[in-house]
Amino acid sequence: MDLNTDVKATSTQTQTHHRSARTGRSNTWFARHWLLMFNTAWGFFVVLPWLAPAFTALGLTLPGRAIYFIYSFLCHQLPERSWFLFGPGFSYTQAQIAAAWGYSVSEISNELIRRQFIGRPELGWKVAWSDRMVAMYASIFLFGLLYALLLQRGVRKGLSWKWLVILILPLAIDGTTHLINDLLWFDFRTTNEWAVMLTNGIFSPAFYAGDLFGSLNSVLRITTGLLFGFGIVGFLWPLVDREFSPKMQPKSLFSMRI
Repeated sequence: MDLNTDVKATSTQTQTHHRSARTGRSNTWFARHWLLMFNTAWGFFVVLPWLAPAFTALGLTLPGRAIYFIYSFLCHQLPERSWFLFGPGFSYTQAQIAAAWGYSVSEISNELIRRQFIGRPELGWKVAWSDRMVAMYASIFLFGLLYALLLQRGVRKGLSWKWLVILILPLAIDGTTHLINDLLWFDFRTTNEWAVMLTNGIFSPAFYAGDLFGSLNSVLRITTGLLFGFGIVGFLWPLVDREFSPKMQPKSLFSMRI
């Protein structure tokens, strides 16, 4: 009786040991490859919006529409602030969108209506999120790849929280002013006369007004999105890595103190 009990106890201990060993190996593998797993998943996430216009142009409307629908929860998808593929232009004004859609500008003044426009054969098809979202999310992926290269060189110490605030603040200001402008029907972000005064009008009028690619609004959205991505990766990724590799001594290459 005692012998059987001892055998069962030994067997249970052995099984527990094997399970613990497997769990330990799994945790070790994840700790070593967490960034690879994240970058792979995030890369898939940032590529899908570009497949929506590709699918639509190929006549695969169902998967294209599915991507537009899924990413509509993450972005307003306003066509005048989105990029178009497979057409003569990369971006279009509201007037051009209205004309291609068969409406007047006033008829598509409501953003809930305008965001439904995904494109036309004569214009091309829009990417499933706006230029700001492209800059934000794609920069997280690109800077994540850069951080993976830095890790191979032993660089693990990142940005301070103060730099994180500095880097995301421009996007917060730009996005908030756009939101106020759109909700209250203002035009200070439509004409950007404040920028004309600040720069003494050294650029062409077309640069200051509207949302076309290369305009001031477009440049600000892309730039602030890139700064946001750099701040997120530079601050958070080293923190995550230190959680997985607490015994590693951080080596600083791009850490900054203010």
